[in-house]
Amino acid sequence: MSALVKVGDVWKSFDQGRVEVLRGVGLNVAEGEIIALCGTSGCGKSTLLNCISGLEEVDSGDVSVSGYDVVNESTRVDLLRHHIGYIFQFHHLMQDLTLAENCYVPVIAVGGSKRDARERMEELAASTGISHRLNQRVRELSGGERQRGALVRSLMNDPKLLLCDEPTGALDEENREKVFDLLLDLVRKRGRTLILATHDPELASRCDRTLRMRDGRIERELVGK
Repeated sequence: MSALVKVGDVWKSFDQGRVEVLRGVGLNVAEGEIIALCGTSGCGKSTLLNCISGLEEVDSGDVSVSGYDVVNESTRVDLLRHHIGYIFQFHHLMQDLTLAENCYVPVIAVGGSKRDARERMEELAASTGISHRLNQRVRELSGGERQRGALVRSLMNDPKLLLCDEPTGALDEENREKVFDLLLDLVRKRGRTLILATHDPELASRCDRTLRMRDGRIERELVGK
């Protein structure tokens, strides 16, 4: 199976080079793989996800997704719009819009059909159990509902790659399990690729592979259950 994500010798620093966060990271992720990035806070997990998505520019090294060069500025926006979905720990939904309005945002950004988007949103909302909350404003939703809504939004343009940065870290244990079960189910049913940053070893063990990071490097690899 071909690699969907290729990262080669990536370095990234902040504060004008004084704080090194990624130090020569390299990895390949095959289509359909589910990968967990583990490690303590500050080890570089989130920065690596941001570099893969193009939200952060690398200092040096190569990153490609679905054959697109992420380092190339001209392809970066296209990748984020069409090929990559991103779920953040604190959902990043707009509080004063309804959940449905939030889900339309990625579709509007690419000039997609609202009718087709409605069908996809209703399908995904049914799969995640939040159909009855689509017309509620985000500020009226529970934490678990917001994160399930963020999952629906991230899949609206049917991306090949889903990046998740501690997507269950702000939830209680019951909601954490429910959201993670939904995430794995949706990704596997659609044959999509997932890279997940998490500090939870139990969640990581359910992925195909776990890459442990330390001091900006991938320290070792473990195969999931």
